[in-house]
Amino acid sequence: MSTDDKWTPDHLRSRTDRAIHLEQRRAQLQPIVDDLRRLSREMEAEVKELDAIEGDFPGQARLRAWHVTRPLFKAADDVERALLDLISFNARYQRSYEELPGKRAEKRLRKELAKGGQRQAIESSPAGEETAPDKKAQFGDVFNGLRKGA
Repeated sequence: MSTDDKWTPDHLRSRTDRAIHLEQRRAQLQPIVDDLRRLSREMEAEVKELDAIEGDFPGQARLRAWHVTRPLFKAADDVERALLDLISFNARYQRSYEELPGKRAEKRLRKELAKGGQRQAIESSPAGEETAPDKKAQFGDVFNGLRKGA
């Protein structure tokens, strides 16, 4: 795939294309992460060296420096997290769409083999046939006056 082409979902269906995509993104994003971390550390060191502003409480300059540089560190963490999310996507896609159908087919086959020639344990009688005809004769016409379903 050339650099002019854009990635589409069709490109990401193949395992090799997903690996290429991940390596391209890693090559793009890792230098950004490294640069942001370097810049964050340098900025933090520079801000910590600044003198306290008149009226500051003890330790307030250090707290201000942390508060100011925290978004730079967070930006580096977020870009790095994007790389981890791409790796996670690859693993989930492989498990869900490449490996799962095979596992389900294998499990279905194992169940069918385990079931083998076993008959069902419960068999129902044909419709319309009474299961206990002798019960009617036993009680006679005592229950004839009752309505069905009551």
